[in-house]
Amino acid sequence: MTDRPNNPSHDRVCFKTLVGGFWHSQEVTTHRIGYCRTSTDHQTQQLQLDALADCDQLFTETVSGAKQLEERPELGKALDQLRPGDQLVVWRLDRLSRSLPDLLRIVSLIDGKGADFASLTENLETRSPGGKLIFHIFGALAEWERDIIRTRVRAGMDAYINEHGAMPGRPSVVTDDKLDVARTLIDEGRTIKDVCETIGVSRSTLYRHLSKQEDASRASEALNA
Repeated sequence: MTDRPNNPSHDRVCFKTLVGGFWHSQEVTTHRIGYCRTSTDHQTQQLQLDALADCDQLFTETVSGAKQLEERPELGKALDQLRPGDQLVVWRLDRLSRSLPDLLRIVSLIDGKGADFASLTENLETRSPGGKLIFHIFGALAEWERDIIRTRVRAGMDAYINEHGAMPGRPSVVTDDKLDVARTLIDEGRTIKDVCETIGVSRSTLYRHLSKQEDASRASEALNA
């Protein structure tokens, strides 16, 4: 992190707060917080550093843009520095995140602090109505993408069920061999409790599978009659 205390980029913003039924105005000095990221040590940060030269503070790190916010300590520090009226600045949108949902989450955190976000290459900033509109569109696109994925998954599941009759699940703990052993023990007069302990299943599971086997046997006999 680099401090630039003598940088002339400060703005003064007037905030109004309602206290005791009266509006109070307060001017605060705002700061531009720069964030610079490269994915590997082999990439140079100089282009980003030059673009962010007029920021009051600058946080840099080498980490993949696919990492979550919790795995990017310098970005976390930059966000912690934000105060109402401040602005987090990046050279390009993908320096903040390569994932649209993650990008929107971070921008939402910035907005929740009363601060703004700006990306220099795309000339986007959330201070302007146009910039806010762009991010609302991004949010709508992300939700649309999630709906498309859910629809495709549901269509794939329906197609599989239509072809195979059911979705694949965990292998049954009750095999045909276990059922044969259970029937033999029952025929020998063993109690259901003993049978369940012997083959390692619950009473309800044993009853359910015995019932299924009987239904299958009856269906086979009817087809061969």
